[in-house]
Amino acid sequence: MRKGLLIVISGPSGTGKGTVCDVVRKKNPDIAYSVSATTRAARPGEQDGVNYYFHTKEEFVSMINNGELLEWANVYGNYYGTPLKKIEEKRAQGIDIILEIDTQGAMNVKEKCPDGLFIFLVPPSLDELKNRLCGRGTEDDESLKRRLGSAIAEIEIGRQYRYVVVNKTVDIAADEITNIIQAERHRTDLNIEILDKLKNRKEIL
Repeated sequence: MRKGLLIVISGPSGTGKGTVCDVVRKKNPDIAYSVSATTRAARPGEQDGVNYYFHTKEEFVSMINNGELLEWANVYGNYYGTPLKKIEEKRAQGIDIILEIDTQGAMNVKEKCPDGLFIFLVPPSLDELKNRLCGRGTEDDESLKRRLGSAIAEIEIGRQYRYVVVNKTVDIAADEITNIIQAERHRTDLNIEILDKLKNRKEIL
């Protein structure tokens, strides 16, 4: 059985990663979604194990020390991370799993899982990215400048990904990512068992 793909999608803030990933999952219901662990409090309507795995800080630190996280970060006093066991279990079952994450986390994942499928999502232009960030209505001038500066730095990191997808529209980007996933599923090195099984049918000779 083919080992499941670890599909890592990231890109600069404002690129539309979350929206594109949601559409990719709808187009590919057989792909599992990596649920992150966090120490922040659950928001109204959020469910443990569905939106996040909610932990105390003590529990989270224990997970770090025991090597139970694929990657983790401290964001404004709260911990966020990716449980390694859940991903390994699904991949061992031949289930592909998608992980939406920032570039720093993606590079940490790449160190531990170099066989991952790394896809970098970018906006059509920096002008378009600026328009999208302004459209949120949550950025002041200083915050906007900081986010655009970070985006330029992250774009350089994009050179370390296997694929780059331009988010011209959500549906087009989701279709292109789906095509990449389909192609990866048919890679020769992931399907050697098929060739071996056919080759070993010597009884028909």
